[in-house]
Amino acid sequence: MHRIIGIDPGSRFTGVGIIDTHKQSIQHVHHETVKCGDGDFPDRLKTIFVAVNELIKQYQPNEMAIETVFMAKNANAAIKLGQARGAAICATVVNDITVHEYAPKAIKQAVVGKGGAEKAQVQYMVKLLLNLTNKVQNDAADGLAVAICHANNRWAQHRLVANNTSNWRNFK
Repeated sequence: MHRIIGIDPGSRFTGVGIIDTHKQSIQHVHHETVKCGDGDFPDRLKTIFVAVNELIKQYQPNEMAIETVFMAKNANAAIKLGQARGAAICATVVNDITVHEYAPKAIKQAVVGKGGAEKAQVQYMVKLLLNLTNKVQNDAADGLAVAICHANNRWAQHRLVANNTSNWRNFK
């Protein structure tokens, strides 16, 4: 079994999703939205760092997957998003956990099947894929989507390596 923490960073709300994987099976473990508030920006970054660090200590994931910065409409928003990502990444690497990064379109493609999916579609598919009965808040659903994307990517890479190894043996 493999445990993945997925992070959808934001300077006001950071979505977190934790899943367990075994081969092609994915199981929900935990999800939440870290509410950073409207206070001073350094305090919001501290909130992200502390929350992610505590979740890592509590749930002990093997890997972390995080959404990359997309080009925001204004530079200030992109910088703040980058700093929120940095706080989550730092909380992860100080715990010696490998970080994997995925573009928003890749995450939507992995979960919904199209890179231009709407938030509601991502939310619906996460709930369906993880067999959840209650509604999942958008940011938490996005955190779970990042984790699912990484799980799918790990499985695909494993299959590719296995196929290439067996093909190489047959080639000899």
